[in-house]
This record gives sequence, structure tokens and C-alpha cells, in this order.
Amino acid sequence: MTDEGGAPRRGTYGVKLVRGPFVRLAPHPQACADDEEFLRFAEECRARGERLAADLFSGAGGLSLGLTEAGFRVVLAADLDPEAVETHRHHNPGLTLDCDLSQTANVERIAGLMKAAGVELLAGGPPCQPFSRAGRSLIRHQVRHGLRPAHDERRDLWRSFLEVIQLARPAAVIMENVPDMALDREMFILRTMVHELESVGYAVEERVVDTTRYGVPQFRQRLILVALRDGIAFDWPGEVPDRVSVWNAISDLPEVEGGWRPEGGADGWCDYQGPMTSFQRKMRQGVAPQDAAKVFDHITRPVREDDERAFDMMDASTRYSDLPADVKRYRDDIFDDKYKRLDEDDHSRTITAHIAKDGYWYIHPRQNRTLTVREAARLQTFPDWFRFAGPPSAAFRQIGNAVPPALGAELGRAVMTALDARRPAPYRTQDVAEALATWFDALENPALPWLRARTRWQVISAEMLLDRAAPDQVRFLWPLLARWEQPRDTVAGGDELIEMGSWIQREHRSRRLLELARSLAPCPERLDDDGIGSLQGVEASVRDLAVLAVATRGEDDAEEPVLVTKGIPRVAARFTGEHPERSNRMTAGRLAVARMIGDGANARRAHLGLVELAVSVCRPAEPACPRCPLNTVCREAAVRAASAGRASAVSP
Repeated sequence: MTDEGGAPRRGTYGVKLVRGPFVRLAPHPQACADDEEFLRFAEECRARGERLAADLFSGAGGLSLGLTEAGFRVVLAADLDPEAVETHRHHNPGLTLDCDLSQTANVERIAGLMKAAGVELLAGGPPCQPFSRAGRSLIRHQVRHGLRPAHDERRDLWRSFLEVIQLARPAAVIMENVPDMALDREMFILRTMVHELESVGYAVEERVVDTTRYGVPQFRQRLILVALRDGIAFDWPGEVPDRVSVWNAISDLPEVEGGWRPEGGADGWCDYQGPMTSFQRKMRQGVAPQDAAKVFDHITRPVREDDERAFDMMDASTRYSDLPADVKRYRDDIFDDKYKRLDEDDHSRTITAHIAKDGYWYIHPRQNRTLTVREAARLQTFPDWFRFAGPPSAAFRQIGNAVPPALGAELGRAVMTALDARRPAPYRTQDVAEALATWFDALENPALPWLRARTRWQVISAEMLLDRAAPDQVRFLWPLLARWEQPRDTVAGGDELIEMGSWIQREHRSRRLLELARSLAPCPERLDDDGIGSLQGVEASVRDLAVLAVATRGEDDAEEPVLVTKGIPRVAARFTGEHPERSNRMTAGRLAVARMIGDGANARRAHLGLVELAVSVCRPAEPACPRCPLNTVCREAAVRAASAGRASAVSP
């Protein structure tokens, strides 16, 4: 693929694309050419009482647009996609940089500009790559020992974002990312960022947000982290009352055939009759009066004859595998959802950058074609006056990578409210972790004594035989079971193990445990970090508990999975006062647990304390709140205490 001058463009595509029209966008009238001009412009903005923001990894500027609507002035941005930079520079004043934020010099330059300009809010969505165990170990060592990494010539982009914060110290931070960043087994990046931000004085909140709750006509979950300097509390914005469907969002856009292009190239338009819904009227706000009867960028790819026949056979419930063989071009056992017609009465599926390669996931609800650029922009809540630089494929890519402006606006307003209120946050993750770890260390008769086991085999044995056993049974049997530190020891005491199981009517469990011990006796190394993950015959939750309880490597090298079993999410929900709906329970539970244990020196013991707390104190019914080390900062405990006080006040 080449641009107008014949220069190669980055990226390849799996299907033929229509070239053009190529949209070229002039810089904003108040765009700055260099750092000195930028600093003068920022000073003028501050003199007018404007509150300044920066947007890193800004893309086309969806988050910038939302923050602008919320009342911030976005004066500084950076990205490495040339078309996205051109788009952002056209729509925003100040300085938009085309630069690589993995470079130390660029990190220091941007942090210096932010500090000198008085930027109050830093926003951005740094890409986050998975880490090897060695990489996690090095970063964890640096975090726990108060070290800072050397200024490498190149760095992971989330660490670049973190270093900009540490150098510039803005009053507020909004970080956006895909939920996968938080849902790996250790939640490593998120826990590290929270720990380091708290260490320099920020109060941190994080949540997986469903954008449909904020007026976006698209099911799109994003991980949002908000950090406010000086320990200021943040309250998440409330949901907007209206849900917007696909048809509510795009029904006013005129019918076009696949591959249609207007006369006039990038300046061409499609005739427009006017909006019909409140959402559509909002999308038309800001359109120039001379363009009131025009809609731009209402273009999409041509449609092959076989695809058009396939589209014609589909409704919103049709799967690719349901189509007859003569219209299929892909294997339906692999590509069962290769084609998807959007449901006009529901939200769109997530618009991703993949739409730049093909639009088969986004077939128009009524027309036999894929979405146009303008329709995709509408589903992301970009208004109709917003244009995207480059060819249609670049526009689709920018739209798919963007933060919906409607979400950015809600977050921006909530941050501004919090900064003005300056209410102190009730606790830090580090304080909660220290309280849990201290309580766990001092506990004399834990309900789960194997959380202090010497070997992972002891943990697995106890979980398989004694899980949910009565307290007196645990007290009697655990010392006997703990004698067998390795599988070979259990095999040698096999007859005694079977007898122990019969005492508590769990002989079937003891036989399963003995069978597992026999399989592991010749190869106990399978219980080490490299082998336990693939261990058969042991539930994943039990394996994770064994890894958490007993580290086979040094503290900084050891894995620390975040557990969501044994009632831990219940404790976290009570502590935070947030009880997620069933569809989001696992995700929200993991985030809540991570917020309680952090990633500092106390993290492992705090996590074990949380397990013990769930079993022995924070029980499903009649929790023993006065015995809880978190009683003074637990939201549900406060509610229970207030309720008890009211009941006492009205009793005779």
C-alpha cells in the first residue's frame, strides 16, 4: 500500500482495499511548531483559567475529544501513527508530536514540557505486552527495593507512561487499556503501576468499564485506571440513563452501495436529510452551517457477488456456519463467526482496528454491505464534523483504536469534580496489604493452617482431603497430613491416608490423593513453577493456592497469582462496597482483590491473609466484623455498624 507520493505505508491487509479518497487535514489554527511556541501557548491558556491536559498514545484523539467536552484543554499529545498524528493535530491546538515513547529522550522531553506548561491531567492508553518470568522478576525486584530502572534506550511503553507521571507529577492521570491487561494470572502490570503510583503519593482506582453504560452504542469493555495526586479520592461517574442501539445511532445516514464513492474525492459528500434521534442530533452538533445537508466519509468497501449473496441470507442471529457451502470462502469450523450482521435493536459488537482489514464482523443491519467510515465513527461516538486523515483503511484503523469520546467526557468530568472537591481517599492499597499481612502473621490458630505449609505438596494434600472440613477435623488431621512433605512420603503412608479419609467419610478423596501421589513420586519437580501449571488431576484453583502459599524461588522471582476462589471476591466486594453484576463478577472480583493486596513486599502474605479472612471471619452469613483487621475501612462493615446503631436507637 502506498500514499499519494508513492511512499510505502506500514501495515498489510488480507483483502483488496479501495484506494482513496485520501483525506488530508491541515493543522489546527493554534497548532504549535516547537516547544517554545507550545510553552507560550500553554501560558496563555492558563492565564484564561483553562485547565490543561496531555494525551499520550493519543491516536486520532477520541479521549482528547471527550476531555475537551468535559472542560479540559488538551494542549499536548504524542503518537507514532502518522495518520493519527495528522488527525489529532488538525482537531486540537497546541503540540502534537509524532514520536516514539519507548525512547528515553522523548519521555524526558514530554515530562519536561508537561511540568513547565502546568499540565493538570495526563491521559493515555499505553500498549502493554506480556512479560516473561525473567522480566517480571526484574521489575518486581526494582519495585520492592525502591529501585528505578536505568534509562534504557528503549523501554516497555507502559513504563514510559509511568515514568512521565513520576517525572511530571500531574494532578490527575487517566489510563485506558484493554481488560486483558488486568486479567493475566498475576495481574502483574496493573499491580505494579498501582504500587508505584501510590509510592509517589497518588490515590488509585481501577475498573473495567462497559461503554454501553455511558451512551456508546457499542459493547466495548475497557480497563480504566484513575490516579489523583495528594491522595485525593475519585468517584466513578454514574451511568447515563439512555442506552443507544445501532439503529438509534445510524438510521439517519443515507443508503449507499458497497464501494460507492462521492464526486469530489475527499471533499465529496452524501446528501443528508437530517437527524431523527437525540443521539443523532448530538452527532450533528458542531457541523458547519454550509454542511448541514451533507455527510462526509460515508464510504465503504466494494462487496463481492458471493459475499452479497451471503449477506442477503443473514440476519443478526445467523452464524457463518449456518450459510450454505456455495457462499462460503472460509472454513466454518475455524471461522464460525467470520461474518456478523449487526442487530439494529442492540449494541454493536466491539469496533476494533481489525475493521481496517475487513468489515465482515460489521455488516450493516439492513443493507448488504459492511459499515461505512462514518457509521463506524458514529458507533464510537465521534461527531459528524470529525474527519480522519489518510485513506479509508487508515480512518477505520484510527476509529477502531480510539477511546469513545463519550466515555472520555464522562471520565473527564468525574476527574474535574474530584480535583475540585479534594476529598481524601479512605485508604491506600499498601496500607490494606500491611494490615492483612500483619494480621495473618500474628494469627495463632488459622482455619487453613496449610497456608503456612513448607511444601506445595502439603497444600495440595490438605486442599484435596480437608477443604470444607469441620474445624475440629482440620485441627486433628492437619498435623498428621503435614508429616508427608513430598508425594513419596504420602505413598509410603498410603494405608494410613486411606484410614484418615474414612474417619471423616472422605475415603474417596484420600484414594484420589494417593493415586496422585503415586504419579508424582518419581517426578516431584512437576510441582515447581515450570511444571505445576500443567499438572493433571489437580484443579487450577488448588494449583494457584499452592503457588501462592509456597514460593519455590526467591521472593522477587516467585509467581503470585491473583486468586478468585474460596470466597475472596465476596470479601473484596464487601470491602469496596461494589457488588458487580453476574456477567462481570469474575473481572471485577480480580480487580478488587488486586486493589487489596498490591504488589509490594507484603503482597503475598496479604493475599494469604485474605484467603484466611474469607474462610474464618468474613463468612457468607454473620461475618465477624469486629475481628476483621479491615473493619475500620470496610464499607460494608460501616453500613452494618450504622444499621445496628439505628436499630439500637429505636429499640425500647
